[in-house]
Amino acid sequence: MEILRFKAIWKAASFFLVFALLLAAPEISRSCEACNRAFLGELLGKEKLNSLVYKDLLASIAKQETHGGNQTKWVHDVLAMNDVSIADLHANTPALAVPAQASGTVVSPGLEASPLSSGTDFIDIIRRDNRLPIPATSYVPQDTRPDKYVRISLEEGDTYLGNGVMYKGFTIDKKIPGPTIIVDEGDVVSFKIVNEGNIVHGASIHAVNSQTSKYLGKIYPGDSATVVFQANMPGIYMYHCAPGGHAIPMHIIFGQYGMIVVKPKKKYELERILNKEPDIEIYLLQHEYYASGKDAVDGQGKPMYTAFNGKLFRYIEDPIIGKPGDYVRINFLNAGPNLLSTFHIVGIVWDFAYWQGHPDNRFTGGQTVLAGPSDSWVIEFRIPPDEGNYLMLSHAVGSTDRGALGLLICDKDADTPKTILSDGPLYSEEELEAYRKEALRTITPFGLGSPDVEVPVVYGSETSEVIVRIIGNSYYPKVVQVAPGTTVKWINEDVFTFMDGEFSGIHNVVVKNGPDRFASDLLAHAQSFSRVMETEGEYTYFCTPHPYMEAKIIVKGEKTRKKVYASSAPAENSVSQWILLALSALALVVALIALVRRGSTIQ
Repeated sequence: MEILRFKAIWKAASFFLVFALLLAAPEISRSCEACNRAFLGELLGKEKLNSLVYKDLLASIAKQETHGGNQTKWVHDVLAMNDVSIADLHANTPALAVPAQASGTVVSPGLEASPLSSGTDFIDIIRRDNRLPIPATSYVPQDTRPDKYVRISLEEGDTYLGNGVMYKGFTIDKKIPGPTIIVDEGDVVSFKIVNEGNIVHGASIHAVNSQTSKYLGKIYPGDSATVVFQANMPGIYMYHCAPGGHAIPMHIIFGQYGMIVVKPKKKYELERILNKEPDIEIYLLQHEYYASGKDAVDGQGKPMYTAFNGKLFRYIEDPIIGKPGDYVRINFLNAGPNLLSTFHIVGIVWDFAYWQGHPDNRFTGGQTVLAGPSDSWVIEFRIPPDEGNYLMLSHAVGSTDRGALGLLICDKDADTPKTILSDGPLYSEEELEAYRKEALRTITPFGLGSPDVEVPVVYGSETSEVIVRIIGNSYYPKVVQVAPGTTVKWINEDVFTFMDGEFSGIHNVVVKNGPDRFASDLLAHAQSFSRVMETEGEYTYFCTPHPYMEAKIIVKGEKTRKKVYASSAPAENSVSQWILLALSALALVVALIALVRRGSTIQ
């Protein structure tokens, strides 16, 4: 009886939550944590506790706690409400049993001889690192006085891509990519993140060799967070949004990334040879735009567009112009998030290239640099004394055709020196409004773009069931048209239902506009929800944990023809069907008589 009461309470609470959030728009930014509470409560029910997916998730909670994880307070609150402790989770997950150590401490395999397992003080580690012939880690006490201050904002929004295309996604300082951040090797940097959006955001800074998620990992709307670090390793790095769990790759896919450069104390080789700084310094970031979450997570990704520094064919429209003999340095980063880049300039052979931008990682000559997502290079060369156009592209030319193309023009009258930053274009609200009105199309990976992009997938009355998959924090197909009486089945294909930060792999289906209103339970990986769509009209629906996800069902046309199976009686029988049945029976009788006569003849 207690189990039934528990299940009913959580189901009612989840259902109430869904519709309460519809009525309380200001609170929707906190919906993830509220949904997480409901989901954790559901999985503590005896019925679900015995399923594999829930055992795996509970095991992850217990194991993180075992190895020093810092679970959020609401996790312990929900466990306590249901008389469950971390110890109970261990009892239900035998694989987590840890052999007792003589010292009473837990020692992971391979760490028995490590000085870190013997209680070495952190100050001793810092002193040791400072004596080594390699850079120290980035860790400094958080009250250390900074040399440089960085502040960026994270938000949801749209931007203009060029070629008549608007993009709706996530932005940094209202642009894609975010601002180019340049510091010097050895700088102590204060990096502040301000969440000016409506959902949880965070940050990961690849230039930091220290913990960042505990400082910047889960920043609520209207809040801010800061980490202080020392930039000890020179190079070209990526920074991006990192709110925790499955949402980390999603926020990168949606547009929240940028370049951070740690300028080396040691000079690059061409600068040393020429004894001068570059005439042209370019910070060039290659990246992708997606029209659906499925395209973003399938295989190696199927972007609708690619770009250098935010805009399609940006440096075709506005070429980079230099003089014959100019010394050019390109700080190149492939932010991805999926495609491989083989960056090349037609007519140029590198003098030197430096993997990850470190001056000690030097290569001489070369036609391309090979960069996977988050890979980077510094490239140095001289513009030949030959005026004309030098085309910049990835020689993985499929991406070139989609917008990642630019021109370096050699002109004796060029005005140098100059610096080109990797920042995406920044538009005023008035400019954006004009672009929205005149745009030929809008794309978005998680919601509904313009009708020419979100073309309905149409199913006729002969189709009794249609499947919509939830993948890459979006629904696929985003728009379907079905006949009245068709069953629509949603299946959650997002795999990563993770503890730290949010259960961001869980989704549901909530109708916000339509002839009928309905809502599903929260669905983990491979779980499904079905609904028979009886009433004609258009249904727009979304996901409560991720309210930016949106899709549509159009119910229209002739009623679905129901299938008749052998195990069930026919719903209707015409005269011709009865005649056919009678003839079949007669044929069976004739066959039996013939068989009996044949047996008599043999005897």
